[in-house]
Amino acid sequence: MYLSNLKVEADQLPKKVIVCGDPDRATLIAKSLEENKLLAQNREYYTYVGYFNNEYIAVVSHGVGASGAAVCFEQLIQGGVEEIIRVGTAGSYQKEVRPGSLVISTASVSTDGFSSQIVPKGFPAVADLSVSNKLLAETKKVSFPIFSGITLTLDVFYQGVVPFPHQQYQEAGVLAVEMEIAALYSIASIRQVKAGAIVAIDGYADSNLAEDYNPHTDQIKQAIDQAVIIALNALTN
Repeated sequence: MYLSNLKVEADQLPKKVIVCGDPDRATLIAKSLEENKLLAQNREYYTYVGYFNNEYIAVVSHGVGASGAAVCFEQLIQGGVEEIIRVGTAGSYQKEVRPGSLVISTASVSTDGFSSQIVPKGFPAVADLSVSNKLLAETKKVSFPIFSGITLTLDVFYQGVVPFPHQQYQEAGVLAVEMEIAALYSIASIRQVKAGAIVAIDGYADSNLAEDYNPHTDQIKQAIDQAVIIALNALTN
């Protein structure tokens, strides 16, 4: 089977994949793999393969936003992929979840438009328990500020004239907000594959929690690098 959006033949794909939004991040993650090579690139979708812990895996970028990312997730699953871990960034909703820390998303609130069009309203977007447990087990091996719990998936990055109820989700205990996890979890559920996610916090989503947004500091880079190692080890153990 030829996966036209990824421009990859299905038999070239391994069973396990790391996904991320940024193609440049996919390139960097791929450098951690032995015998890594670029299989294909098309639009925001860059597909690398290689070996980590002697296991054949892929690293694929999915771009920004649930709808475009969903195309990537669906094609990976059509190609026979059985386990997907998203490594990305998110904005914090909680004061103690400071920039430079990590969050393992055990479930996601689906406020994105995509999820509402593929599953019924109220359908839970939940990570696979075994994947979350593997991520949590890897975090115990490192000394780093790490949280686990509910994240939120939102389409909007810059607020328009319609205010978003950030405070309600903060009070409900949501840890962080990003733009793709709910789509991944919903797709994984209905296609019966395993999925999980770990994100590096690159700022506060609510300006009331202050601090200027700058996702390019050394502190954030270290958090992303740590998330990558945790995800790679969880995927191959």
